[in-house]
This record gives sequence, structure tokens and C-alpha cells, in this order.
Amino acid sequence: GKFSDKFSIISSPLAWLRSMSRLEVETQLLREKNIQLSLKLESMLNANEEYKSLLHLLKLKEDSDLELIAANVINSGSSANLSSITIDIGSNEGVKLNQTVLVSEGVIGKTVVVGKKSSIVQIINDVNYRLSVRILPSGNSGILRFLKDDICEIRELQKNAEISIGDNVVTSGFSQIYPKNLPVGEVIEVVNERGSFQKVAKVRIKAKIGSLLHVFIIVSDLDQIG
Repeated sequence: GKFSDKFSIISSPLAWLRSMSRLEVETQLLREKNIQLSLKLESMLNANEEYKSLLHLLKLKEDSDLELIAANVINSGSSANLSSITIDIGSNEGVKLNQTVLVSEGVIGKTVVVGKKSSIVQIINDVNYRLSVRILPSGNSGILRFLKDDICEIRELQKNAEISIGDNVVTSGFSQIYPKNLPVGEVIEVVNERGSFQKVAKVRIKAKIGSLLHVFIIVSDLDQIG
């Protein structure tokens, strides 16, 4: 009896250590399984978002009278001189300099460098990017330029211009690059400039610039667009 009591005292800590070791292993396995499931879920969600993006682009192409070429975004970058994306098509597919690039939500930029198999697109959040736009329904026009994040602004608007929050902003058609009435953004704020006869409209861009995967290039001849 005494021997077994002493043995149980000695063996119990060992059994406890073994059980703790097993528990730690099981906990680690569960943790790894959770990570795998989380990654799988995130991958499925991303795939679903990409699928929805492709559906929107397909609908845009079906509904549009414009001649569009689809492209994949293979790189994105920002430097002191240029905020851009690189796409996987070039002159071999009919891409030229200064062609409009858009997604289903609207304009995102223009081609600025065209190689045979790839092209660089200057995007709308570049500080040097300019776009001639109109505000609907009033029809007031101005030049849109990047401000910060997904916000741009239109300056030099007449102080008596009737502009309201929620008004749509579209391309004006005055440019030799962009066809008219392509969606751009929505007015989120109107500011009267102090001591001036002008006002400023702040615009939120409709396209999700930070997560571009697929885009379209308009290759139609603008002279042939109604």
C-alpha cells in the first residue's frame, strides 16, 4: 500500500505533464486549423469579389456602344512623379497612347506608356491627373483634380452654380481623350470660397482605385462615337 501511494505521488506529476503536453499539442493543432480555415474563407471571399467585379465588367461591355478591350492589372505603384497601374495588354491588342481606362463604376485613368504586350495607366488619384467633367443635372463644367484618398475636387465653379450633394459627375466630352457622360463620381460637399466669386465641389470617386484587378480600355475612335 505504501509503495503504491509513493508511486502515485511520483507518477501523478508525470501524468499531469504528459496531459499538459498533449493539451498544448491539441491547442496548437486547433490554432493551425483555425488559421487554415480563416485563410480559406478569405480566399473564397476574395474570389467572390473578383467574380462580382468580372460580372460588372461583362455587363458594362454588353451594355456599352463603345469598343472595349479587357485587361488584367499586373502591377500598381506610386512615385513622386506618377500614380499608376500596369496592365497586361499593349499595342499588339490595339492599345494606343491617351486612351480612356475604366471599370464598371467609371473612369479610372488613361494610358500613358504603351508597349507591345503591356501598358502603363496614369490613374485618377495622381496629383497631376486632370479630367474635364460636368455636374448633373445642372450641367456646370470644370476640371477635376485629385485631393486625397478617394476624394477629388472641381474648382473655379461659378458661385451661382446650382450644385447639390449627391449630384453625379460625368466626363464632359470636351476632351480629345474621354467620351462624354462616362461616370466619374458623386458630389459630397460644396464650398463657397471666401472673398471669391467661385465655389468648389468635392467629389468622391466611384471606382475602388485601391483594389483594381480588371479594367477596360476604350479603343473606339472618338470621332465615330455619337
